[in-house]
Amino acid sequence: MYRFVLTRQWVCLTLVALALIPAMIKLGFWQFHRHEHRVAQNRLIETNLRAEPVPVTEITSPGHRVPRADFWRAVTATGAYDTAHEVVVRMRTDNDDKVGYHVLTPLVLADGRVALVNRGWVPGGDDPRAYPPVPAAPAGEVTVTGRLKADETSGGSGIKDRKGLPDRQVMLINSTRFASPAGPVLGGYLELTGPAPSGGSPQMIAEPDHDSIGPHMAYAVQWWLFAAAVPVGWVVLVRRERRDREEARADGEPAGREPAAA
Repeated sequence: MYRFVLTRQWVCLTLVALALIPAMIKLGFWQFHRHEHRVAQNRLIETNLRAEPVPVTEITSPGHRVPRADFWRAVTATGAYDTAHEVVVRMRTDNDDKVGYHVLTPLVLADGRVALVNRGWVPGGDDPRAYPPVPAAPAGEVTVTGRLKADETSGGSGIKDRKGLPDRQVMLINSTRFASPAGPVLGGYLELTGPAPSGGSPQMIAEPDHDSIGPHMAYAVQWWLFAAAVPVGWVVLVRRERRDREEARADGEPAGREPAAA
């Protein structure tokens, strides 16, 4: 009755079905792991943002690589801005996705070490190669709070580190590439959260999203449903083929033969 499943066409169809099932199951687990990663990241962001701020020198030091556990950690720093060595970071977007620059200003601490502070976003000028209009940083000694971030790399950010840029413009924020005459630079950088700049510029960077979990869990369930549907579909096709062959025999037609025109 089911001898037709041994024909070449049905063997190929069965092999394809057998290959699809584990592939879809694996894709489902891939999406599930992405969901777990997103949930863990949201939990880490919220914990570090809500933590009591600590001096940045307690968490990082010159040449230090900020670990993932310290990403977005609330920190404080006291010093004086070195605006003479301020740079802007190209191709950055504001909270409304408009392209402009981030303003990166070194903050010289009392012990001579330097913390890089991302003061926020400013729009570009008419000439993309010219230094954009940047509001002056507060003069004198200041105490700032911020979110600790790790040094950016092309691999981690997806931003290509272009060469031959205009003076005082960079593509990536990386303490290892920032030479300050005032002293050694602390690893990572601060994303300013306070005090807010007068006049609202530079525009402060919004908190990272830590509420949305994304569609990964839904995608995982979809892949697993697809995997379950493959054997069900195979059985349905087999039963339909058997029924068609039985009807063909009842009508006196050779079973499994296609019409001459086909």
